[in-house]
Amino acid sequence: MDRSSLSPLEYFAALVADDDSLSLTEAAAAIAQAEEPGLDLQAVQTELDTLAWRLRKRLAADASPLQRVQALHHFLYKDLGFTAGDVDEPACSHLHQVLRQRRGIPVSLAVIYLELAGQIGLQADGLAFPGHFLVKLHLPMGEAVIDPLSGRSLSRHELEERLEPWLDLDAMSRLGVEAASGALGELLAEHLQPASAREILSRMLRNLERVHRADGDPARLLQIQHRQVALEPENWTCRRERGLTLAQLGLTTEAIEDLQCYLDHAGRGAADRRRIGAQLTALREAGPPRWH
Repeated sequence: MDRSSLSPLEYFAALVADDDSLSLTEAAAAIAQAEEPGLDLQAVQTELDTLAWRLRKRLAADASPLQRVQALHHFLYKDLGFTAGDVDEPACSHLHQVLRQRRGIPVSLAVIYLELAGQIGLQADGLAFPGHFLVKLHLPMGEAVIDPLSGRSLSRHELEERLEPWLDLDAMSRLGVEAASGALGELLAEHLQPASAREILSRMLRNLERVHRADGDPARLLQIQHRQVALEPENWTCRRERGLTLAQLGLTTEAIEDLQCYLDHAGRGAADRRRIGAQLTALREAGPPRWH
């Protein structure tokens, strides 16, 4: 796609406009242009292509899927040394920095894993598992769920244990053993469904949103929220969150537009309707900021 006449945000919006043409790797790399507008996205893809070429050179033409998986894991985690990074460090969510530093969070490492797996003929999907993004490999002998931080295969028991912090244990205890086991199985099956490219990108953006909010950096937060709105234009919660950041930055007109959009679409049952309505009224009464 020609980006010569587009701003980084406009280019990202164009990349994610259509599911059929959405390139996960390019869009994931483009997230970092929120902080590095001049980042060469083609260079990021070239680096990934080079890694895939190095990996393919190690494979026999008739290598089995299992041999390909073993080679991929040895290459990523032994030879290249990819490992877990700090979830609170923005660089660990920026694909070009992850490639450079060999450190990332589960979802950013999963993007690299999925790209290389695809380039050596493996079928793999991302899994938007709560708390820790995972990868699912489709192999002739069945499916394997992989931790992208280490390449380790996770058992069903381990996956159920990872779900426990997200369960309503009181409600589960009232169901009885058999019913609770069935409910847990249904929940696990739900979280083992493949994540779309759009869902993977949203996971990456939400992590950066959390980081910049915790850092108290509304200007950087806003750049991520612009991309979240471009990615999910009908997610009214994203509009609300961006509106609140715009208000914090004194961008009153834009804040009013987002918060009104949220109220128009969130419905009368929205728990924060009264609070957002009051803030909207206050913004309108205050008017745009006056500069002296």
